[in-house]
Parts: sequence; structure tokens; C-alpha cells
Amino acid sequence: MGRSRRTLPEELLLLALDPATGTTAQPQSLDLGLAGAQLVELALAGRIAPDGDRIAVVAPRPTGDPTLDCALELLRRRGAPVRAVHWIGGPRLGLRQTYLSHLERCGMVHAVAGQMCGVLPTTRYQATDTAISREIRSRLDSAIRTGVPPDPRTAALAALAHAVGLGKHLYPGNEGRSSRSRLRDLIRHDPMGGLVAHAVMDVQNGVAAQPRRSAASAPRQGGAGARPAAEPARGVPMQPRHGSMARAVAH
Repeated sequence: MGRSRRTLPEELLLLALDPATGTTAQPQSLDLGLAGAQLVELALAGRIAPDGDRIAVVAPRPTGDPTLDCALELLRRRGAPVRAVHWIGGPRLGLRQTYLSHLERCGMVHAVAGQMCGVLPTTRYQATDTAISREIRSRLDSAIRTGVPPDPRTAALAALAHAVGLGKHLYPGNEGRSSRSRLRDLIRHDPMGGLVAHAVMDVQNGVAAQPRRSAASAPRQGGAGARPAAEPARGVPMQPRHGSMARAVAH
């Protein structure tokens, strides 16, 4: 995978970054969304594929992106397809900070050191090229305004943005209500994005390990139309924090 194209985790993080404050919206759910975005990006790259409510590795060769390849290797080591809710619900060891650090190295954001309450060190992040964030946002806006089915990447980005609660950040207030509703509706345009987005929401809602019904889901044993069962999250290790990123990030 060439580095000329931004990955979905990077785009989701840039969407969540507030240009005025340098903080990220929905920080807790955003970590879940970034883990889900990794799955969608790996699927778009042909490395994994959905197997009902599970994720199966179909091509373990590296993508060329170190963070994605770490996730791919961890999936490969499982030896069997893993439930999306298990992967997304696993502990996120600094995943958001890892991607912020990556964006900083790529020159897309720069870190601004500060203090919380005059004591605790904090780090805020400012976009260095706002045109990138505007381009990402305009894709969502276009899909919402026109009603034309978006490309799979944009559809998945919309699904993840809705799943982590960015709708109220992107389209606030009563005037943004219809846009938030249409953002939610875009989830149906990408099966993998929809699977992952539902898993993100299931983890947030603490859904028990009982199958739910959904006509859009692939059937598994026991009947047609069975939606993935959301199970209690088990730990899936992610990349450790980089040294400079161990500092507190203000939310």
C-alpha cells in the first residue's frame, strides 16, 4: 500500500481533531473507531475479509504501513477468524496517541505543549494543512447533500464517524439534525464499514453475547439474516505508546 493515500484511521482522526482547541472529539469512543478503521483499511487493501461477524485474514503479506501491519500480524497470530467486537473491544494501548504521533511525523499536525491546571503536562495538536481536513469533510458533506451512494472508503468513514459520535461534532445543534440522520444512513453503503461500525456501537453499549437479527448481515449457522453476536470484549494488544506520546493529551 503506497503512502500517497491517507488511511481511514488517519482520516477519522483528522475529522475528530478540533482546529480551534487542538483536542479530539469523543476521545474514548474514538479509540474504538480507530481500531475499527484499521479493519476497514485492511479489508480495502485485500488483507482481511468479513466472515459473518468475524474477521478472517486472507492475505497476510505486509501493506507497507507499520501500524496497519502490526494489527494485521496480531490478527494472523490468532490463527482463526476473530469476532469484530473482540478486536475492537480489546484494550487500546495508546492507539490514538500512536496515530497522532504518526500524523506529526508525516507533517500533517504539529504538537503544542502546554499544562493542565498549571501542573500536568498536556499536548495539543494543530493541523498544519487545513486543506486536507477540508477535503475529507467535503466528501462527507457531498455524500450527505447529494444522496448519491458514496465510494466504499467514504461510506466506511461516514459509518465510523457516526459510530463514534462525531455527528454532533461535525453537524451540531438543531440545524445539523437532518445531516446527522443522513450521516447515520450512509452506514448501509459499505458492508465492511457497516459491520465494523455496528461492532463499535455494540462495544460502547456493552451488548451481551446474544445474536441480533439484521437483514443486511451475512447469515451464520442457525438461520438466515443473523446479525453478529456482540460478546464481552477480550484484550487484543495494540502498539505501545511511543516515548514522546506518553505525555497526557488534553481532551
